[in-house]
Amino acid sequence: MVEAVLSDIDGTLVESNWLHAAAWRDAFTVIDIPLDIETLRKQIGKGGDQLIPVFVPWWKRPMVEEPLKTYRSFLFHQDYFHQVTPFPHVRDLFLRFKQAGIRTALASSSAKADLDTYMKIANISDLVDETTSADDAERSKPHPDIFSATLHKLHAKPTSVLALGDTPYDAESAGKAGIRTIGVTTGGWSRQELLDAGCIEVYQDVAELLERFDQSALIHYGR
Repeated sequence: MVEAVLSDIDGTLVESNWLHAAAWRDAFTVIDIPLDIETLRKQIGKGGDQLIPVFVPWWKRPMVEEPLKTYRSFLFHQDYFHQVTPFPHVRDLFLRFKQAGIRTALASSSAKADLDTYMKIANISDLVDETTSADDAERSKPHPDIFSATLHKLHAKPTSVLALGDTPYDAESAGKAGIRTIGVTTGGWSRQELLDAGCIEVYQDVAELLERFDQSALIHYGR
């Protein structure tokens, strides 16, 4: 059995990836870069510092990066945050972690204030042992900083924990920190795409992971 689970939240525990993509679409429109939601959804899971360079040429970034991130945040909070909902059985899964003696941490590129709100939406504030947000890391996913910071907070070794995420960037970020990842397809990525990114198991959603808990890597990892 693993000692702890380091879970992403956007697209993993709450349904928000397409809402983030919509906010980015609206923000990019202001600087005359038209993008569709699906193109942007494939970049969700990265922090803004990693997403913006995909679409903004290097010479333009110093002028637009910080204003664009600020405006995107404003749009998300004004127009989309109220639409975020938890996926089914998130609290049940975290109760099962607690019952099994597995500690939990949230490892997210979100801002700390947003992470607190997400925990309330998912009804898991009382079940999470540690949180790590963009405020705790110099670089966002797919860099390993967030997972490395979470390991430090938990005083845990990479080989004694598993990550839980919905994007290839979660698996890449965790992998760079020496952590293996369980994937869920609720962020819009296919099972094969997540396996190709390095996930050791992939489930349809956290409800399926809960249903198959006793057969999963959560119990059998390392055996």
